[in-house]
Parts: sequence; C-alpha cells; structure tokens
Amino acid sequence: MPASPSTARAINDRLALRLLQQEGSLTAGQLKQLTGLSRPTVADLVERLTAAGLISVVGEAGEQRRGPNAKVYGIVADRAHLAALDVRTEGVAVAVADLVGRVLAEASVPIGGDTGTGPAVEQAVTLVERVAKEAGADRLHTVGIGAPGLIDPSSGELRDSTGLPEWHRRFVATLQERLPEARVSVENETNLAALAEQRDGAARDRDTFVLLWLGHGTGAAVVLDGALRRGASGGTGEIGFLPVPGTTALPTSTDCEGGFHSLAASAAVVGLAAECGVPVAAGREASVVGGVRAAAGVVREAVGRVSDAAPSRRADQVRERAAGALPPGTSGSAGAFLDAFADRLAVGVASVVAILDPGCVVLGGEVGQAGGAELAARVQDRVARMTPLPTEVRATTLGGGAVLRGALLTARDRAQEELFAPGGMGRPDGGQGPSSPPPGRSAEGVGPGVDSRKD
Repeated sequence: MPASPSTARAINDRLALRLLQQEGSLTAGQLKQLTGLSRPTVADLVERLTAAGLISVVGEAGEQRRGPNAKVYGIVADRAHLAALDVRTEGVAVAVADLVGRVLAEASVPIGGDTGTGPAVEQAVTLVERVAKEAGADRLHTVGIGAPGLIDPSSGELRDSTGLPEWHRRFVATLQERLPEARVSVENETNLAALAEQRDGAARDRDTFVLLWLGHGTGAAVVLDGALRRGASGGTGEIGFLPVPGTTALPTSTDCEGGFHSLAASAAVVGLAAECGVPVAAGREASVVGGVRAAAGVVREAVGRVSDAAPSRRADQVRERAAGALPPGTSGSAGAFLDAFADRLAVGVASVVAILDPGCVVLGGEVGQAGGAELAARVQDRVARMTPLPTEVRATTLGGGAVLRGALLTARDRAQEELFAPGGMGRPDGGQGPSSPPPGRSAEGVGPGVDSRKD
C-alpha cells in the first residue's frame, strides 16, 4: 500500500535532516543524489524545512554547470541547545552543545566526599547553569546524564545504591525542577560509554560487543544486534559482583568486594603493581579521582617500559620472570605486572564470552585506555586459551571521556527525534512536554525516500 502524501513528506523530511546531520552541509543536488528523490520532491522538502526553521542557506557551491552557484543548506544548529553531564562520585563534568552536537562550552567541578547533600546538589546545578550561560544558551532543550548505579528501566530514575552519594539522586530531581522545560534523562555511565564507543570509538564496526569499564570500579555494557541491553531490573553488566576465583570472600547484595571488583578496580590495580615491584606515584590514592589516576598511571608506565624493551631482552625477561630473578622497577617487573593484570581481566572477560559470545570486548575507562593495545593483546591471548569462542579484545579510543560523549550523543538524538518529527517541526519544544525515559540508541540512518513526483 503506497504511503499517503503526508507520510511521504514526513519520511523524506526526516531522511534529508538525517543526511544533513551525518554528511554536513549539502546542496539540493547532493540531497537528490543521496536520497534518490526527484528534483521537485527535493525542492519541496527544502522549502518545508526552511519554513520550519530547521535548515537554512549556509553558503554557496560552484557546480560544473552554467548558471548561478548552488545554495548549500545546513541544519540550524542554534535551534536548540543540549547539555551532557558525567556525574562521578567526587565531581561533575558538563558540556553544552548545539543541535548538531558541536560543543560550545564545558567545565567540571570537584565535589568532596565531606560536602553535604544540599551544598553538593547546588554546586552541580549551578555548574550546569553557568556552562549553559557561557554557551549562549537561553534554555536547554535536552539534558543527558551519565551516572554510576542502577537505572530503573520503567521510570528512568536512578535507584538507591549502597556506596553512592545521596546527592546523585537529589541532583537529578533538582535539575529537572530548575529546568522545567528541559527533557532530563539519566543513564548508567558504562552504558553511555558503550554507545559512544559504538558511534565514535573502538566499536564503530560492531553491532554486537561488550564494553568492560576499568576505572574506580568495574562495570560492563552489553550491545547485542545494535541495541543496548539493560536487563529486567536495569542491572545488566554489573560485573563487579561476579564471583571469581582469586578473592578471599564472596560479594554480597550490597557490596561487590569479593567479586570481580576486588581483582580489577583501581585499588586492586595499584595493589597488584606494588606486589609486582612496579612503583606507584605516591600521594595520589587518597581520593577516588586520585586512585583512578594512580591506577591508570602505573599501567601506562608499565606499558611504556615493556614497549621500550628490546625484543631480545623480552625473551630473557620471560626466563628471568619464571625463575623469580627480576629486580623491582625493571621492564621485566612491568611485564610481570601486565601479565598478572591480564590474567585477572581474562577471568571476567571469559565469563562474559561464555554467556554472550559477543565476538568483541572493549577495555574502556581510564585504566583500559592506559593499557592500550599492549594490555588488550595480553587479555585476548589468555581468553583464546580459555574459550573456544573467537573474541577480539580492543582498547578504548575514548577513555574516560566516553561517558560525556555518550551523554551528548543521546541528548542530541533525543532532541533531533522530537524536533525533526512532523509534530515538532518548527517548535523549539518539539511539540511535547518534558519526559525522562531511559534513552536508547537512535538509528544512524533511515530508509530511502518516498517519491510521488518525477523529474
């Protein structure tokens, strides 16, 4: 059954807008070529989108033909402004962007563990308001927040979680009160990092993969057939609670100590380095941020030492390591540390592979980025010996910045979905009120246009 004229127009408009987002500014001729639509149909949609205030002429392009230069069209980027937040245990990072996702201003603020709930919430909200002002945003259309902890899949709200500051939940509610017209949504930080890695990072060629987050704690995000999987209670990927060999106890329902967290969290990484004789920078472990920096720093230092060692010396070090004859602080001890760390990570990765068979695991977070290809290769080698399922292990390309990037991408997708919809055309509020369901992965493209007119 052919599409009605109104449905065809809506499909074509969305297709053109998606192409302008993906490809950048385009001429009408280029839109015709990319959409497969006729010239009159493209002219009609350009006129509609211009009248709606969603696209405008941004320049001219000289084409190889007689006559005037072709007009170049682009999305009106200041049609709406978005905010992305990365909420951590000891601070908040904020970025404000335009409708196409171009960052206009960003800042962060530390929030100490001894800060009261009320003052902490006020600090975080004030930061959002300040960055929005610096970006020239009179109002925020959409706000995407990445936070640790479980997100209720039915309400999209951050659930009570032992070990996380109370101000996290209060902050989300207060921000919505202070920004009543904005659509505020919150998502687990590791899930957002996985979306960012899939769109802009190490998993761009993968529809199915698992992100293993290595930072202050551990977490995992599961993407299957292009869709993020959250589970019945929103807890998919809570790998820190995975019971594993090598720990002295079992995790409990309120504490992941004794689980995989005890082997791969930042404190465990620093402790393992000390056991292997790899020096750790002093005075940097007192806070959560300091602990992550110390863990990432010691892994990065170990990778550097191993990479600098000559191939012939590496063979000698393997023999010396087996004989227990490696002095502390050498490239050999650095290699022993990376081997031991890879052994630990392989336990968690192999468990995930046995259940999900993702084909690819990305080592994310600050520590995963510090380990780079060197650590990823060691983990992949061990996993290959532990499972018959072929699995590629990759290092993140976005590191700790993946959470903020993922929050920005989901905020941009949400805003465009509303503003580009037929009911939202030309309305800054998208024709809808605030809402906060959990964000999902927006499609990167749409199907072909529907043409009822001929050249």
